[in-house]
Amino acid sequence: MIMSMCNVICVTNRRLSGVRFLEQVERAASAGVSAVILREKDLPEAEYEGLARQVKKICEDRQVPLILHTYMDAALRLGIHRIHLPIQAFLNMNDQQRKRFDTLGVSTHSVEEAVSAWKGGASYVTAGHIFTTDCKKGVPPRGLSFLEEVCHSVDIPVYAIGGVNQENRRSCLEAGAAGVCLMSAFMKVGIPGLFF
Repeated sequence: MIMSMCNVICVTNRRLSGVRFLEQVERAASAGVSAVILREKDLPEAEYEGLARQVKKICEDRQVPLILHTYMDAALRLGIHRIHLPIQAFLNMNDQQRKRFDTLGVSTHSVEEAVSAWKGGASYVTAGHIFTTDCKKGVPPRGLSFLEEVCHSVDIPVYAIGGVNQENRRSCLEAGAAGVCLMSAFMKVGIPGLFF
């Protein structure tokens, strides 16, 4: 059974895709994902902004919302009013900064963080990591009971992240998640079209 794209967010990681990064982003955007989060937070802001400009064009051509990560000023310079932040960066925002964004996503790793994000005006949260993932080698996953608790504790959409794939994504939705975030399925070159 093919996964519906209406509840899937593509989270980028150019280190997984190497030289074909923009091609992988285009592939994900063409699949009809709900949004693309450009997560390349290891890049200096100027480089990130340059990459974001290219990804913005891909997303606009396919009418897929692009959510920038971490660099609020770069997002605003590019006319993008959607940002995803680590919880502490979100909590450190002032009211004026928050008003400049239509969508405020927040990465959370505990029920308390999710509640703080919700009460602080977040549009949605990601909760993770739910399953074992290479991105968090050696760190035990938080599991579906954690996801379910987060979903029942906030009144905004919760997206499961971390080790989500075709086999386990349904269990995330059954736990109450609005959708899932996928990285490897979209970023790794050579992965068959699992979701297409």
